Amino acid sequence: MSLDWLRRDNHIKDHALLGEEHFGTEAPSVIFEKRPVTDPQGNQVPGLYSAWITLNNPTQYNSYTTEMVKAVIAGFQRASSDRSVVAAVFTAVGDKAFCTGGNTAEYAAYYSKRPNEYGEYMDLFNAMVDGILNCKKPVICRVNGMRVGGGQEIGMATDLTVTSDMAVFGQAGPKHGSAPDGGSTDFLPWMLNMEDAMYNCISCEPWSAYKMKAKNLVTKVVPVLKKDGQWVRNPLVRTDAYVDDGELVYGEPVSPEQAKAAKELIAQCTTDFSKLDEAVNALVWKFTNLFPHCLVKTIEGIRGKKKFFWDQLKVANRHWLAANMNHEAYLGFTAFDSKKQTGKDVIDFIKYRQLIAEGAMFDENFAEQVLGKPKA
Repeated sequence: MSLDWLRRDNHIKDHALLGEEHFGTEAPSVIFEKRPVTDPQGNQVPGLYSAWITLNNPTQYNSYTTEMVKAVIAGFQRASSDRSVVAAVFTAVGDKAFCTGGNTAEYAAYYSKRPNEYGEYMDLFNAMVDGILNCKKPVICRVNGMRVGGGQEIGMATDLTVTSDMAVFGQAGPKHGSAPDGGSTDFLPWMLNMEDAMYNCISCEPWSAYKMKAKNLVTKVVPVLKKDGQWVRNPLVRTDAYVDDGELVYGEPVSPEQAKAAKELIAQCTTDFSKLDEAVNALVWKFTNLFPHCLVKTIEGIRGKKKFFWDQLKVANRHWLAANMNHEAYLGFTAFDSKKQTGKDVIDFIKYRQLIAEGAMFDENFAEQVLGKPKA
């Protein structure tokens, strides 16, 4: 049978799995848009685009709800299957956060003490990470602010990261009732040395963008603050290497005395993401001028190392995280969600350990003893 009719009528099949239902509302929680590829002179290239998948929950630091997870899955599947898309860009609205992980309000209100429901949610979360790792286009994480918790995990699933120098990176699981098993325990040992990966996961310390660059976790760091038309590097972070207690460090916070002046300077600045977007566009242009199939095969060859341990453990982690919703996650997310009432976003860890040492039964009385009391 001749295929001339197919070529003549330009009858090209649509391989997108999901339609507009995840992006069609007036205020979508995830925005999907195609932006024209531009050359170094700023000229648009006809018919070629980057696909931007943008988290749109800035009032909650772009933490992802169940519906947002579905939309991210849809966005990456669409970007992957679109012939005109050169690269996918994963970013977020606002200047405070790329993503701070799962929506703790939803966790506390719905998923706590519903392990089966959370298991269903984790199936979606795993599909979101898989969607990023399986995208047949290079994926750039454009970090416009905090990338912590689950936000750090979905960010590390991408291929390259360009970041605002005001961003911080890190984990929060052991502090708030979970474990960073949505990718960090799988990805970080590939990206950092083993001890740095361990410390990053268990310390729950935020690390600066400059520190992450020094440790090779991100591709490029750019300033986003401007004063009187001049770029201002993040004044809260030392950008020089120095020796501290016998250790060479880089990207550490300035002293408390310097921090006060730094915050005053920040208040005098405006935020400008033009350098961040220039860095993204430069990568997209680089990708545009490479053989697309050779490019994706190369990327997937590197991704395979991250995917190996992710695929080994994601199912077991799914079940543990679901079961944990009946235990420490219930306490951690409840404490975090009630911080306005109690003034604390964590439980009383000393009391918790004392009760464990006594062999106390985990029940409502146990929970009341370790959760913060409402402020008078």
